[in-house]
Amino acid sequence: MSLPETHITDFIAEHHILNLAISRNDLPWCATCYYAYLKDLNRFVITSDHDTRHIREVTESGNYRVAGTIALETKLVGKIRGIQFSGLLTTPEGDDLKTAKSAYLRRFPIARLMPALHLWFVEPDFIKMTDNQLGFGKKLLWSAADTRN
Repeated sequence: MSLPETHITDFIAEHHILNLAISRNDLPWCATCYYAYLKDLNRFVITSDHDTRHIREVTESGNYRVAGTIALETKLVGKIRGIQFSGLLTTPEGDDLKTAKSAYLRRFPIARLMPALHLWFVEPDFIKMTDNQLGFGKKLLWSAADTRN
């Protein structure tokens, strides 16, 4: 799989919290999640119990399409940077699960203390980055559809 532009992946690697949005029966819900990013797979790894509202509503509805954001919090307009993305929430299995667990625990060693570590992949299929450091309102776009040709 082709990866998003380096500028985007560098930004993703600099941060560790994303906001995940889901929708069930036209009722939106957001959750804040710590993540590890697997650049080679172009996937975010998050952990969340099955009984959390966002995971429960995704699994019960069968709508695994999600959206999210990662943003730099700043009041300085010239430093505003962030991404918006859409993608698919999946459960890692086999070697992917081992890779996901290793990456997540390397990034967040405290997670070893959790009684159960329920890991999920968010595989983005579209990313829009705003980076005012490149010029006011500068947008960078990446789409998985563009890499399939």
